[in-house]
Amino acid sequence: MGKAVISILQGLAQGQALSVVAQIYLETEMLADAERAIAFNLRPDNAAAVVERRAQTLPLIYLSVQEFWLSEQPEAVLDLLWHVWLPLALALIDKRQAQTRPLIQGMVGSQGAGKTTLTRLLRMMLSQLGYPAINLSLDDFYKTYAERQELQQADPRLVWRGPPGTHDLDLAISVLEQLRQSNSISVSLPRFDKSAYGGVGDRRPDSEQVSGIEIVLFEGWFVGARPIDPEQFATAPPPINSEQDRNFASDINTRLKDYLPLWQQLDGLIVLDLVDYRLSQAWRQQAEHAAIAAGQAGMSDQAIRQFVEYFWRSLHPQLFIKPLTQDPTVDLVIEIQPNHQPGRVYRS
Repeated sequence: MGKAVISILQGLAQGQALSVVAQIYLETEMLADAERAIAFNLRPDNAAAVVERRAQTLPLIYLSVQEFWLSEQPEAVLDLLWHVWLPLALALIDKRQAQTRPLIQGMVGSQGAGKTTLTRLLRMMLSQLGYPAINLSLDDFYKTYAERQELQQADPRLVWRGPPGTHDLDLAISVLEQLRQSNSISVSLPRFDKSAYGGVGDRRPDSEQVSGIEIVLFEGWFVGARPIDPEQFATAPPPINSEQDRNFASDINTRLKDYLPLWQQLDGLIVLDLVDYRLSQAWRQQAEHAAIAAGQAGMSDQAIRQFVEYFWRSLHPQLFIKPLTQDPTVDLVIEIQPNHQPGRVYRS
């Protein structure tokens, strides 16, 4: 982003009026990225209105977003806010206004893609713009500790929570159905404590009561993923190498069918797509190394590799997440670069 655009956005963030020259400059700059323009429904015939709307909204949320991202340079925050997060929040508001009930927006991405951070940011922005929102994770619907112990005894391959089969789907569908019905009713949200039982995790005994919710941000590492043709496992990428690996992947693929009724509760899907799925493993190593350096408990590189590859064996990103980037029913694809920042933003 050039210095001229930065200067204009800094002025807008401080409440300055949008001049004619600045508006034309911003329109030209925004239309130059054709993929992103299409993704956010920006066209030459509506560019003036889009710029004006963003300009009026920017000062309402800028300070809060800047505080949210204190680790980032103000110029970088402005760039991301203007070109990605603000238009995304406004697009969700438009979707909510187009229907008569609360919006359930799905979001999917591999480990480390930034799902939790993005949903927290969007929740804050949307609420400040008059659309109370909540973030809800697929993780919140894990089966209880006792139920997962029974599940593991029945199938010892389910070493960790996470893959299809480890969630309480009836509870998840029930909660989303209640959230879809009306924003005036009180809904009880389960929350999961990942630290319970020495990190094995368990559902918290107390639930969260919410009401007046306009937008639900429902995220998870395989939200929206659909079963694939089992024949694809014959040529699956590593670490699906052995016949045992292929059998496990095939069985998990079968269990994924049970999640389709849950995905039907969603009003759309946003995909956070790593430019290389292997980044999730590298990022996990960086995080664990930082924790160990700070004197905290952390996983060894070998433990990290085993942990991450377990999930790749169950639902490989190349087989289940990457195809979603070409799915015409997906709302938006945000490509995540090695520096954790968005790259391409597009519709398939």
